[in-house]
Amino acid sequence: MEKNEIIESVRKEAEGYFDRGEFFCSEAVVHTVNALLGSPFSEDVAKLASAFPIGLGKSGCLCGAVSGGSMALGMAYGRKHGEPMNEKMFPTSAALHDHIKDLYKSTCCRVLVKDYEFTSPERKAHCVQITGEVAAWIAEKLLEDPDVAKTIKASRK
Repeated sequence: MEKNEIIESVRKEAEGYFDRGEFFCSEAVVHTVNALLGSPFSEDVAKLASAFPIGLGKSGCLCGAVSGGSMALGMAYGRKHGEPMNEKMFPTSAALHDHIKDLYKSTCCRVLVKDYEFTSPERKAHCVQITGEVAAWIAEKLLEDPDVAKTIKASRK
């Protein structure tokens, strides 16, 4: 599978989980990126993202997809107790934040959905799109990292 095909596959997978109601935004991103990486974590890892939807537990703050995306980056760049911080972690997470802010003018859930009735299909479609964008952006960045890309390609054979 080519890089762009993988990215679009990841986008559609994350969007599908959210659109079908199987996961909320943060969970969909974490679950999808875990699969992209060859499932280095049990599928229970999505539970760690369950408090983040609707802007951190329905508080309307940081977009759940962005929160889940930062968690998903930790799958590739995170550390264990006693290890040094991976130099890629902070700049990549900040770049995700900036990418979504550039595209949507905010990373705050309540701002991202302010023009929608929350229970409307239009709001859900908007959030599904953001979820797919986050997952696709992460997939692209991970595929651009030679160390991570070889893991991804090996897991997709």
